Amino acid sequence: YFSLMAKVNDHKFCIAPMMQYTDMHDRYLLRLISRKVFLYTEMIATGSLVYGKCFDQLNFNNEEHPVGVQLGGSDIKDLVECSKKCEQYGYDEINLNVGCPSDRVQKGKFGACLMLEPNHVGDCLKNMQDAVNVPISIKCRLGVDNHESYEFLYNFVSIVKESGISIFIIHARNGILKGLSPRQNRNIPPLKYDYVYKLKKDFPDLEIIINGGIKSLNDSTNHLNKVDGVMIGRAAYDNPFMLNNVDTNFYNIPNHLNSKKEILNKYLEYVEMQLEKGHNLGRMMKHLFGLSRGDKFAKTFRLKILETIKNNSIKEYRKDLEELLVY
Repeated sequence: YFSLMAKVNDHKFCIAPMMQYTDMHDRYLLRLISRKVFLYTEMIATGSLVYGKCFDQLNFNNEEHPVGVQLGGSDIKDLVECSKKCEQYGYDEINLNVGCPSDRVQKGKFGACLMLEPNHVGDCLKNMQDAVNVPISIKCRLGVDNHESYEFLYNFVSIVKESGISIFIIHARNGILKGLSPRQNRNIPPLKYDYVYKLKKDFPDLEIIINGGIKSLNDSTNHLNKVDGVMIGRAAYDNPFMLNNVDTNFYNIPNHLNSKKEILNKYLEYVEMQLEKGHNLGRMMKHLFGLSRGDKFAKTFRLKILETIKNNSIKEYRKDLEELLVY
């Protein structure tokens, strides 16, 4: 039953969970540009749901499907409780973060340091999977600190897959737990895509999605010759319109909205609706910064967004914003 369920989600092209970026508003914007990319929430710590009762973090727009929620935690009971909650909210998948290297995360005994405890990770995933009917997936690194060999990764995956899960998202770098910030961890450890390709060869029955340093649709096409899916993070946030050809290139369906102007107007309508529900204008508008990436008036467009936020008026600036976007 689960393996059948897991086939439902198409991970050919995914957007990475990014703290402070991929909130429900950003995901709505990305969904306007591509109907098919698989979206993920920011990482949500189990403690903030179980003890903090911060359930608003789980809110999402119905238009976002397919969308997965990413949990950070290592306590089996908490992970099970949160998984049930996420299923009730209607998420299409639940992902366990075993890749984040931040200090705060290590203190909570979750994220990348869990790669050193593959049996425990397997137990977490098995219990989560037994508790819900939606697919469970994992996002991890190649290894941590000086555990840099392919053998380490192979061993980790061999043990974890015994839990019954089959979706592995691999950030193709090591995580360095001491001495590098999360930001440096995204850039400094070298990328080893060949490890991920080899993993797919060694575990043909697993769904392997590659992440890390992928900047364009061309890069993605090349990776897809070797693995089942790609996951893009910063590049898609900084230039969301790059997703405009994903549906035609990877899913053989026509583009949804063809111009940046259409996307802008649809998103601004959404923002106006969300303002009435008490959402923050600045937080919603900042996701538009990248929409003019590469355009002649990109800088002016970004300044105009800042003015819109400062003067708290979409009406006043809507026309200007539209005219600053190329086509």
